[in-house]
Amino acid sequence: MPTDFALARRNMVEGQLRPNQIVHPVLLDALAALPRERFLPDARAALAYADEAVPLGEGRYLMEPTALARLVQMTQPGEKDRALVVGAGPGYGAAVLGRLVASVVALECDAALAQRARSVLPALGTANVSVVEGPLAAGHAAKAPYDIILIEGAVPAIPDTLTAQLAEEGRLVAIVGGGVPGYPGQAHLGRKVGGVFSSRPVFDAGTPALPGFAAPARFVF
Repeated sequence: MPTDFALARRNMVEGQLRPNQIVHPVLLDALAALPRERFLPDARAALAYADEAVPLGEGRYLMEPTALARLVQMTQPGEKDRALVVGAGPGYGAAVLGRLVASVVALECDAALAQRARSVLPALGTANVSVVEGPLAAGHAAKAPYDIILIEGAVPAIPDTLTAQLAEEGRLVAIVGGGVPGYPGQAHLGRKVGGVFSSRPVFDAGTPALPGFAAPARFVF
């Protein structure tokens, strides 16, 4: 029996997102409108609205809907904000954020995922989202500074290269640590104030790791 994606999308919003304190009205509208299944391989489309990371192949995943929504909501997005999505994959998170802000740069290191994003996004009213390719941890300095940086996957630490691309009063959200099943990381909210970046953990979250991020150096006696 074919999946009723419209019904599954409504159930995601009402059964997963609202109970997890997703209350931003424009964010909820975006999540209710965007066809998440379009961003997945056909063989995985039926998993689009499960609250789990969905495999995309080659060790990459589409982030869980609730974790993504909570991260986006934490940034307190505004209609004049400029955003960078790091590890944008096929572009779903960038499309969601694009409904809330002025412009989005979707950075992806995998050429096949970037091409999928370029093929899917234009039909979804996302003219303010541009897809670029490059190393994820390097960010995209050409269009910096950004008011919002969303890292769409788990990383061992937030690199200075990304925090340097934040505007004053800019916000960065990421899941730090984890990336291994059964070992959740923590969702961090960071902000740059007076040129100094600092972050704090907000909630526990487990999502697969992004490639290309180095673990923080450890002091050895």
